[in-house]
Amino acid sequence: MAIALSQEELVAQWENFFRDYYKDRIEEAALDWPDTRSLVVDYKDIDLRDITLAEYVLEHPTAAFYTAEIALRMIDVPVEPKPRLKFRIQGLPETATVDIRDLRSAHLNKMVAVKGLVKKVTEVRPKLEDAAFRCTLCGCIFRMPQEDYILEEPEVCPEDQAGCGRSGRFKVVSESSGFVDHQKLEIQESPEGLRGGDQPQRFTIHVEDDLVGTITPGDRCTINIVMRTQGRRQGMLKLTEFAKVGEAVSVEQEHQDYDEVVITPEDEDEILALSQDPLIYDKMRGSFAPTIWGMKEVKDALILALFGGVGKEYPDGSRSRGDTHVLMVGDPGVAKSQLLRYVSKLAPRSIYTSGKSASAAGLTAAAVRDEFGEGQWTLEAGALVLADLGIACIDELDKMSKQDQSSMHQAMEQQEISVAKAGIQATLKSRCSVIGAANPKLGRFDPYQSISDQIDMPPALLSRFDLIFSLKDEPSREFDTKLASHILRTHRAGEVHTHRKHRPDGKYTIEDENALFDKIVPTLDAGFLRKYVAYAKRNIFPVLDEDAAKLIEEFYVDLRNSQKEGIAFTARQLEGFVRLAEASARVRLSEIATLDDAKRAITIVDHYLRSVGMDPESGTFDIDMIATGTSHSQRDRMQAIINIIKDLCNENERGTAPRDELLERAEMHNISKEKAKAAVDQLKAKGQVYEPRSGQYRLTT
Repeated sequence: MAIALSQEELVAQWENFFRDYYKDRIEEAALDWPDTRSLVVDYKDIDLRDITLAEYVLEHPTAAFYTAEIALRMIDVPVEPKPRLKFRIQGLPETATVDIRDLRSAHLNKMVAVKGLVKKVTEVRPKLEDAAFRCTLCGCIFRMPQEDYILEEPEVCPEDQAGCGRSGRFKVVSESSGFVDHQKLEIQESPEGLRGGDQPQRFTIHVEDDLVGTITPGDRCTINIVMRTQGRRQGMLKLTEFAKVGEAVSVEQEHQDYDEVVITPEDEDEILALSQDPLIYDKMRGSFAPTIWGMKEVKDALILALFGGVGKEYPDGSRSRGDTHVLMVGDPGVAKSQLLRYVSKLAPRSIYTSGKSASAAGLTAAAVRDEFGEGQWTLEAGALVLADLGIACIDELDKMSKQDQSSMHQAMEQQEISVAKAGIQATLKSRCSVIGAANPKLGRFDPYQSISDQIDMPPALLSRFDLIFSLKDEPSREFDTKLASHILRTHRAGEVHTHRKHRPDGKYTIEDENALFDKIVPTLDAGFLRKYVAYAKRNIFPVLDEDAAKLIEEFYVDLRNSQKEGIAFTARQLEGFVRLAEASARVRLSEIATLDDAKRAITIVDHYLRSVGMDPESGTFDIDMIATGTSHSQRDRMQAIINIIKDLCNENERGTAPRDELLERAEMHNISKEKAKAAVDQLKAKGQVYEPRSGQYRLTT
């Protein structure tokens, strides 16, 4: 419905509204000038007091804002001269919120709210708002307001501003002109709101004055805008097709995690009821990838990674992450990618990407030079920044180049990404869990090599993962029978469902379909599970009780001191215990992490250490297998070989260590020939030993 109001009526209505409800706020803003340059009003305040004015704001924002700022200057404030406060509105109703892909010509010159992820941000630049021109013929200086983003120049020197009235050349007098800070940003749809396979749509928004510098790439926010058009050209020709852009009125940052997940009171009642179920962990596991057989510990770990621990900030400004990083390394065909897809599907906020097609810039952040920044450098957020406060699922992590893998170190531990390129120095947040999948070096696990030797990733990156699972495809009649039965049943269920869909009058009934689907239907609906996770992360912040802390402490101390060689694990793994115990408490919506939560964390970490961190020679845990790629016993053996080579070089006239003598001396040190050869090969690979002649060794230093 069109609303007709004159300018005088609008000014009067705004003046009454400000005097009655916002006079104190206006005085505070005036006293705080220039630190505060805007008066921010909640839309619901206008709607409650003057519904006509509220509707007018949405339908005719240009006139509404112009008259509101006139009325603002009519309010008496204890400051001289009166500051020119900007008028801004936030908290638009749900009816005024429009998805980026649904913006149409009907929204032109209307006020709407758009939600999304900030992808790119340009540098702050001065924009000409009130141009002062000098006539080159008479020297007269006159003013001309600038409405558009393209400079509008005068055609003649205006006589009404003491000009000569002639056409000629005019120069901009910058010192007499009025400028305003200006920044351009690109916002894209949030990935979690997309339908499968959709490309996220992007939208350009211009921000000015006190809004500049408040947004960085990766921020999730709602931006209240007035939608405008911007002319397009093809060469010298002006096109009838225009580009749509937004003029930012106000920016609302997401202050609460998972604001985009709507949880109704009915959902909350159902969530609280489920949290009291003693079988909740079994139900969660039964709802997580039910088409995949077995993998109890892996599924438990991924569920706890979904809920995550509690991020802590300390008085000295340091921060400890609460997100759990999980890596799955396995033979082809063990459903790693399916598990990743399921995590991505259940997480309230997630990004899924493949390491094969990801670069360092695509994962972290990049300074790019493109037409969006008019040839200048702009900062663009990568996948880990876009997954902030969520989960980043990275498949084929081993296919990434070593340089790209190294870019993830800071993002995973400090959960920040520093960019220093092309004069841009910025730090972006990447507070997300990383769930990765990789294949062994040779495509399949070799039973005669240690796990750490078979993961084609740098030890520094491996050590960032709280949990690493090796998924081996080993023949076993009992397991293979159960697996084959489950897979075939799953396929039969899918076949019957498809048959009934296309042939409803066929031989199969709904009872047949339900009987086959019985074992693979999730216990909990995926949509409800997403809400459950979002509710837990938004509202539950567990604290370890004394018994749980004591159990974890005892396990840590006992394991580190129970073996003579090697370090079972480090303080980094101890923090992993705490994160898993907190996540276990969150599953129950408990504010306290109890003894049972600590035991669950210990069970999962113990399984991880036995599969990956076990030194096959000594039969003990050794975290150095992951952290450095070499166990304590291997390091001792390599050092012994170095000492033997050094002694033989000193004794030999040629200054080299012959292979036969080296192997004999090694046996005298209780090192078998096979292990001595393996140690020499490792030292050669590391560049510490070389072979000047066949069968003759020498140290590089």
